[in-house]
Amino acid sequence: MELLLDVWREACRHLAVEDAFERIAELVGPRIPADLLVVRRVDPERRRIETVPSGRGEREGGASVERTECTAQQLDELLRWARRGAVLRCGPASKHPLGQMIAPRGIWADVIAGPLLDDERPIGLLVAAVASPRQFTADHEALLRRLLEPCAVALVNDARWHELVRLREASEADRRALLSRLERDTIADTIVGADAGLRQVMERVEQVAPTDAPVLLLGETGTGKEVIARAIHARSRRAGGPVVRVNCGAIPPGLIDSELFGHVRGSFTGAVAERKGWFERADGGTLFLDEVAELPLDAQVRLLRILQDGTYERVGGQRTLQVDVRIVAATHRDLRERVADGSFREDLWYRIGVFPIRLPALRDRLEDLPALAAHFAWRAGMRLSGHPLAPTQHDIELLVEYPWPGNVREVATVIERAAILGDGKTLDIRRALGGPPEPADPAAPVAPAPPEDIVPLDDAIRRHIVQALRATAGRVEGSRGAAALLEVNPHTLRARMRKLKIDWARFRAG
Repeated sequence: MELLLDVWREACRHLAVEDAFERIAELVGPRIPADLLVVRRVDPERRRIETVPSGRGEREGGASVERTECTAQQLDELLRWARRGAVLRCGPASKHPLGQMIAPRGIWADVIAGPLLDDERPIGLLVAAVASPRQFTADHEALLRRLLEPCAVALVNDARWHELVRLREASEADRRALLSRLERDTIADTIVGADAGLRQVMERVEQVAPTDAPVLLLGETGTGKEVIARAIHARSRRAGGPVVRVNCGAIPPGLIDSELFGHVRGSFTGAVAERKGWFERADGGTLFLDEVAELPLDAQVRLLRILQDGTYERVGGQRTLQVDVRIVAATHRDLRERVADGSFREDLWYRIGVFPIRLPALRDRLEDLPALAAHFAWRAGMRLSGHPLAPTQHDIELLVEYPWPGNVREVATVIERAAILGDGKTLDIRRALGGPPEPADPAAPVAPAPPEDIVPLDDAIRRHIVQALRATAGRVEGSRGAAALLEVNPHTLRARMRKLKIDWARFRAG
């Protein structure tokens, strides 16, 4: 009895099975005079059996501790025996078909083995072997049977420990990636344009934030939907709780349920530990479902249920769980079209679209571009050289003329590229936008004069703008303005007129 207590103490004391079994082997060595006493881990996925290294290894001339590959039929037979929980004598004299798989290679006179189980699931073997002329007795077999449970516990503890280490490393990697992404892509604590181009958006944010109503953020990619989602969370009563972002389009279809709702141990291959889903992690806070339109239909059904009553079940679980989560969803898709073509559930659309907020594209709020450029330039300079950078008026004119299909995210990328091209000392906006570098040699040879009927492009543009200003009496904006007549954005037209030194005020009537 005292020996078993010591064995249990060592099994529960060590995290690594190698350490635990080394101590167990030292304790039971005098009672089981084996030339080989090892734990072998069963890996059904790879169809193999691996010996766990320990201090009680092979004696001189004994077996080599190694890996044993199995056929599918051999593995099935091994698992059927293991589930019965019986100790097996499988020495050469027994001619048992499992004998060659259970014991590592060696010339053994007698072998006894017992299965190590985790809730009736075979996870390993405890194997003892002796060389000729010795044999195991019934007492040795009985003692090995009593060692099975503590050795199984040591093996389970080892698997859970390695899973925790893996999850901790993955969590740390996620944390570093998130901090890096927030540093790179978001607009920090201050939302640039809150008092200008995003004023109406922020007014709607202030309206809905104190409530628990689901919010649907609409807009093109790169307009800052995640920043607005975090602003809603920060202004809500849940500000002290977690805010969790899930990119629905990046989750493999087979893992969506596990990622969103979690799973219990053993629910599928590889589920070696219980795992909380994103809903459970966001309990008491806000769950940001980015690219929600990419969810497959079967996942949309389960999402609808949790939005209706706040209850769900983990994958493989029987217990109903309940969470208190505020949903903020986002998409750049047209959900009306998705509903019409059957790829998005209409009832889910009504649930998540209680309070829609549409974010304008950057080309529709160019008045925010100088502030955005200054913000990203300051951060890029501090990152690259430790000194802030600032765009010039010429830089701003170049930025205003660009169409910005990638919106705010593209501004951050272009400014970062411009800072790198400028060696962290200046911003090379022209090359960052894909244009040729500024001419550096004023003494460069002059190109031949063009034919008389062809004028420089700037002159042609200047004449065209002047004609439009005369036709509109100097009016730039509005349905009867020059911008509408030329079919360009008013901010783009003003930037072009400043560049061409056109004073549109002199064309005004009176």
